[in-house]
Amino acid sequence: MTTSELTAPQDAVPVREVRAPRRRVMGAGKQMHGGPLTYAVLILLALVSLAPLVWTAIAASRNNQRLAETPPPLWFGANLFKNLQTAWDQAGMGTAMFNSTIVAGSITIGTVLFSTLAGFAFAKLKFRFSSTLLLLTIGTMMIPPQLAVVPLYLWMADLHWSNHLQTVILPTLVSAFGTFFMRQYLVQALPTELIEAARVDGASSLRVVWHVVFPAARPAMAVLGLLTFVMAWNDFLWPIIALNQQNPTVQVALNSLGTGYIPDQSVIMAGALLGTLPLLIAFLLFGKQIVGGIMQGAVKG
Repeated sequence: MTTSELTAPQDAVPVREVRAPRRRVMGAGKQMHGGPLTYAVLILLALVSLAPLVWTAIAASRNNQRLAETPPPLWFGANLFKNLQTAWDQAGMGTAMFNSTIVAGSITIGTVLFSTLAGFAFAKLKFRFSSTLLLLTIGTMMIPPQLAVVPLYLWMADLHWSNHLQTVILPTLVSAFGTFFMRQYLVQALPTELIEAARVDGASSLRVVWHVVFPAARPAMAVLGLLTFVMAWNDFLWPIIALNQQNPTVQVALNSLGTGYIPDQSVIMAGALLGTLPLLIAFLLFGKQIVGGIMQGAVKG
């Protein structure tokens, strides 16, 4: 009798091999497909999001009398181009579009540039009181902008800049939100080793920023640029105070359409549609890069 026979119990029950349940693992590069419910929810959300824009176009194609009736119109009328022409002439939309393009473009370029530089400094450079300065920068976001209207207007009046575009551009060239946004992105997206390698190769600070920081921050810069452009284009409070109807932005010009004993709602809607078209064109042209930047930032984060 062998040793194994002596040690094994007589009534031993054979143990069956227990296998873990198989799990379906999705291979790399394969896309996840949603079911019918997913598509139904996405279509519903898209329709709800487009409803205000579609209603604006419908109202712009009708007349004031038809808009006052019940039920309201649910389809386009025949007065769209007539109302667009009326809004363009009454509000001086040609000058307003040009001014808004200058204002929004300048603010966007300045905010993206300065926010990227400041975000890089807070994320990767070592200097004294960096944490304190970052907290102070974030703290300015908690101050309501309405509190700064009166001192800012007095300051611009002392510079004799009233009713000039630089009055709207200069106070908003730097953004605390943009600085914090770029800082958070560059902490993860920009390896410190890459900066050190550029330093070892003899690159100056300007070359490091141009050839290392800007390429790494490009997706976040695109997202910040779109958000800043939309915010600057739609800004109303400060432009209506700093500018007049002779040198307006789009939002200031649209304010003139609501005057009169009985405001023409169809013309107002036509003006709002004109003011929205540049934003739609910008998103159609750069939407793919912007969405790609958002997704890349989400993966890196």
